[in-house]
Amino acid sequence: MIRKIFKTGNREVICLPSEMLKSLGVGVGSDVNIELDSITKRITISSLEVSIHGVNEEFARHVSEFIQEYRPVLEALAR
Repeated sequence: MIRKIFKTGNREVICLPSEMLKSLGVGVGSDVNIELDSITKRITISSLEVSIHGVNEEFARHVSEFIQEYRPVLEALAR
């Protein structure tokens, strides 16, 4: 997939398709891990898996999906 780098403010940005981000389980506001391999000149983006003692991984995934789907509503309720 070919993407263009563009400028927004003082930053350079690469726009990624939402279906790609969804398959990673990330969205607006998600923390991700970015790694650069300077030898192969490749950037790897992966979801940041935060482990919380006592929280079932499947439950955490469901909560994350719920937050991603309803983020605008949750943000409006938080005001």
